[in-house]
Amino acid sequence: MFKKILAAMLALFAAAAFAAVDVNKASQADLETIKGIGPAISGKILDARKAGAFKDWPDLIERVKGIGEVNAGKFSDAGLTVGGTSYTKAAAAAPKKDSGKAEMKAAKAEEPKASASDDKKSKKGSKKNAKDGDAAASAPAKK
Repeated sequence: MFKKILAAMLALFAAAAFAAVDVNKASQADLETIKGIGPAISGKILDARKAGAFKDWPDLIERVKGIGEVNAGKFSDAGLTVGGTSYTKAAAAAPKKDSGKAEMKAAKAEEPKASASDDKKSKKGSKKNAKDGDAAASAPAKK
C-alpha cells in the first residue's frame, strides 16, 4: 500500500515538473522555472508582453531580444508554450510582417564588392589622369 501511495505522489510530482508554462500567462517566477530562462530574459518577456499577448512563436522571437530559433527550441523542450503550442521550425518559417531589414540585407548581398586590387588600380588611374590633366592645363592650346 505504501508503495502505491509513493508511486502516485512521484507521478504527480513529475507531472507538475513537466507542466507547460504559457508565456502569455506566466509570472516572472513561472518563467524562471524553465531551464535557460533567468531574470534577464523573463524580464524582457514581461516587458514585451505589456504591448500585447504573443500571437505565436515567431512573434515571441521577433519581439524579445535574446530569444532566437535555437533558444526557442530549448525553451519549448523545457515546457514553454505560446498560446498552448510548442515551438516547431515550421512555425518560425512563417512570414514576418516587417521584412524591411531582410530586404536590406538581401540588397547589400547583391551589390558587387570591389576587391582591394581594383580599388588600388582606380586610385592609381585617377592620380595619373590628374597629372595628365595638369600637364594639359598648363600647356598652351594648339591653333
